[in-house]
Amino acid sequence: MPVERSSLADIAPDVSIVVPVHNEAENIPVLADEIAAALKGRRFEAIFVNDGSSDETSAVLRKLGKTRPWLRQIKHTRSCGQSAAVRSGVRAARAPVVVTLDGDGQNDPSFIPKLLIALEAAPVKVGLVNGQRLKRKGGFKRLQSTIANSVRAAVLRDDTLDTGCGLKAFRRDVYLALPYFDALHRFTPALVKREGYGVAYVEVVDRPRAHGKSHYGMWNRLWIGILDLTGVFWLIRRRRRVPEVTEVPSDVD
Repeated sequence: MPVERSSLADIAPDVSIVVPVHNEAENIPVLADEIAAALKGRRFEAIFVNDGSSDETSAVLRKLGKTRPWLRQIKHTRSCGQSAAVRSGVRAARAPVVVTLDGDGQNDPSFIPKLLIALEAAPVKVGLVNGQRLKRKGGFKRLQSTIANSVRAAVLRDDTLDTGCGLKAFRRDVYLALPYFDALHRFTPALVKREGYGVAYVEVVDRPRAHGKSHYGMWNRLWIGILDLTGVFWLIRRRRRVPEVTEVPSDVD
């Protein structure tokens, strides 16, 4: 029997889970239930951003949404990439705290509570908790990531070992203050620091993909990645000091 959605729609969630998906119909049902299990006891919503999928992703999400009032589907007419999907989800989120994870099932939702606890316990000036993957699967893909992270860390000096991990928890207002571009999801820690916020880290364990295949390869992002890295380096260099702004009441001398 379908669950009445309207009764929960007026209750603001404490956390919004944003999941970009592109042709992940086979992975979504298990992932959705894992998210619900991980967030048990919290008021949450899960926003699946359907980034122009050509498989049964949309139909699967519609079916799941009939019995899961916390599940929302946002759809791009055509594929715009992971950063655009994450941004659409964050903009639609109703909670002040957002957690992102990849839609391929390799990010384990059971680590979401650890990210949230770390963010809640952190000082106000910490804007992001970034997952760092241990025991990664996939030899060549892991090698690509290791090389990319090493080059990025050497150039940006952002102290982040694994910026490509999809598991991230952050304050929504902090994310929306970041300059948007097509590879934002790979440079989020460096840009959060650019805005004057700290970044904390939680170790997570990567899982093998159960269905489908990766949409990324070395050559389809190598040269774009070099250009993006140059652009982010320029952005960081151009912002030397983050202003501390306070409002002064008119009745104070």
